[in-house]
Amino acid sequence: MALERLGSSLHAALRKIFRASIVDEAAVKELVRNIQRSLLQADVNVKLVLDISKRIEERALKEKIPPGISRREHVIKVVYEELTRFLGEKPVPMKIEPGKKKVIMLVGIQGSGKTTAAAKLARYFQKRGLKPALICADTYRPGAYAQLQQLASKISVPLYGEPKKKDPVKIAINGLKQFSDKDVVIIDTAGRHKEEHELIKEMKVLEKKIKPNEVMLVIDGTIGQQAMTQAKAFNEATPIGSILVTKLDGSARGGGALSAVAATGAPIKFIGTGEKIGDIEPFIPSRFVGRLLGMGDLETLLEKVREAEIKVPEKKAKAILSGKFTLTDMYEQFEAMKSMGPFRKLLKMLPGMSYDVPEEMLDMAEDRLEKWRVMIQSMTSKEKENPKIFNASRIRRVARGSGTSEKEVKELLKQYSMMRRMLKTFRRKKKLPFFGKGLPKGFK
Repeated sequence: MALERLGSSLHAALRKIFRASIVDEAAVKELVRNIQRSLLQADVNVKLVLDISKRIEERALKEKIPPGISRREHVIKVVYEELTRFLGEKPVPMKIEPGKKKVIMLVGIQGSGKTTAAAKLARYFQKRGLKPALICADTYRPGAYAQLQQLASKISVPLYGEPKKKDPVKIAINGLKQFSDKDVVIIDTAGRHKEEHELIKEMKVLEKKIKPNEVMLVIDGTIGQQAMTQAKAFNEATPIGSILVTKLDGSARGGGALSAVAATGAPIKFIGTGEKIGDIEPFIPSRFVGRLLGMGDLETLLEKVREAEIKVPEKKAKAILSGKFTLTDMYEQFEAMKSMGPFRKLLKMLPGMSYDVPEEMLDMAEDRLEKWRVMIQSMTSKEKENPKIFNASRIRRVARGSGTSEKEVKELLKQYSMMRRMLKTFRRKKKLPFFGKGLPKGFK
């Protein structure tokens, strides 16, 4: 992933400061050169790179060090603060209240990922207990309605469209009437123009007639510095606008797009971080920079845990702590982890873990977890509930059924036994990780 490459190079530059015996002027200047190189490779505008590196160098060398921290810590703090400021210091929250309908109209150049972004936004709001709906007002692109219909059905969000009609304004107005009971309605419009001024012209016409609460420009993160032109024109054209930057998972130009948009003063509210429908998050510069530098992002990780609803009912918790932890329980935990996203993304949110674990180990861990899931799926109900009954023939059958080796099945059973012993240890200490503080009320 491209932003990971930018992050790992920035992290490597900071690590040199961590390991330096003396943090003097030469060390700071070397750090600044490394940061410059990393940002330029990520297609960040040269002027912006020079501005940020100048500020980092000046502050790191001339600013009075606050009491209680070392020069090394001060330099890292300066880098973190300046990168955060560089990407837009304050996050711009999306305010939506249940019962008060908010209409968001998406606009964007063709190919920017607007239709997928519409479904991702709907899923984002749905996960937060709101009632979203989608309207397909793209009457130009063949298959636009079918694509949005497919995405909407995956997340069980209602969709309105009139595939045979050609008036996007009428379609949008009819859809809004139908969705009068929804909290947030997202309108996907046509992105048929390749030139910014034509896009802005169309946006103004639609905005005037549909009267949305917010117009959101969807920008393709792979276009790098060119994003500045679109963002600038858009920011000047609408006082109620915000921006969603897509495709930040697969291009070396993602850093360039983000910095270019931020430089215009246009508010970035969301970023698309992957291909899956759940790969969208609010753009909070401080959190984003924290992950980029390898400092982790525990807040986002906790949000993902809450979204995945990794909860253990009190009755089951008592049974598990009494030693009744089965392979079914183990499988449920694997499923909960999977719903939170790829293992490497979760690891990236843990401070100090982002870039220190080799890629091969991450690939092995993800591969192993997936194999274990398939193995458990290949077992009978009796085997899942009572793994003690496993013998050579049962192991052989599960291996054949899951396309794995007998050795790998034995490894799973060994890991299960270790987890079971660990949970018994938690019982003695009166602490279970799923609950945070102590045991459920009434547990003895």
